[in-house]
Amino acid sequence: MNFLAHIYLSGDNDFVKIGNFMADSIRGSRYLDYSPEIQKGVLLHRHIDSFTDAHSIYRRSKHRLHEKYGHYSGVIMDIAYDHFLAKNWSKYSNEKLEHYAADFYQLMQDNYEILTERTKGMLPYMIGRNWLVSYASLEGLEMILFQMDHRTKNRVHMQEAVVEIKAFYSEFEAEFFQFFEELKLSCQQKLKELNQL
Repeated sequence: MNFLAHIYLSGDNDFVKIGNFMADSIRGSRYLDYSPEIQKGVLLHRHIDSFTDAHSIYRRSKHRLHEKYGHYSGVIMDIAYDHFLAKNWSKYSNEKLEHYAADFYQLMQDNYEILTERTKGMLPYMIGRNWLVSYASLEGLEMILFQMDHRTKNRVHMQEAVVEIKAFYSEFEAEFFQFFEELKLSCQQKLKELNQL
C-alpha cells in the first residue's frame, strides 16, 4: 500500500498518521526516539507492509506485473491499489478526498519540525502535485509512476505499467476491494493492541 492507504488506515489520530506516513525513513529501533503516538504509527506501517506482502490476493495482483517489472512490480501495485482507494473514496469515507488531503498536508506543515529529513524533502512535491488526490485518475496514476521512475533513475519505466493496469483493470479493482476489507480489519485489531501497550 502507498501513502493514501497508510494515512487512511491510521484512523483519526494525527500523530499515528504522521508516524505511519514517514515510517519508511525510520530504520530499525530508531522509532523509539519519537513520541508514543508516532511510534504506534511506525509500528502500524510495518504491520501493513508485512500483511500486504504476505497476502495471496496482493501477490496475485503483483504477479501480473512481475515478469516485466521485477522487484518494482510491488512498488507499482502499491500505487495502483492507492488509485483504487482514491477512485472509490466515497465507499470508505464521508469526507471528500480533496478535503481529507488538504487537512493532511496542513497537518504535515503544522508538525514540520518533527518530520524526518527525507519526509521534509518529499513534502513540497507531494503538496505541489497533490499526490493524494491525483491517485484517483489514471492520468494522475501515470504521473506518479513517472515520478517514482525518475527517483529510481528510470530503471524499469514504471509509468508504462498503466498499459497492464488498464488491461486487467476490473481484475485489479476486484482484488483491491477484497484485500482492503481484510487489511482494514487487521489494522483495526493492530491499533487496539498498540493502544493497550
